Amino acid sequence: MQTAIMEVSGMTCGGCVRSVTNVLQGLDGVAKAEVSLEKACAVVEYDPDRVGLDQLKRSVEDAGFEVAR
Repeated sequence: MQTAIMEVSGMTCGGCVRSVTNVLQGLDGVAKAEVSLEKACAVVEYDPDRVGLDQLKRSVEDAGFEVAR
């Protein structure tokens, strides 16, 4: 397992946090996703053999949020 910390912007409420959490946890290979509105970030534990960092970022962006590169 690896851990990625992604800066996520565009979240304004608890619903946004749930959306980002659900998108990340819905990916095959993600074991855990903790999203913080206050810190504007997501901490994701994932299996790099099943899902890549680019896919994590792309899924958050596809949900309507921005991820710092």
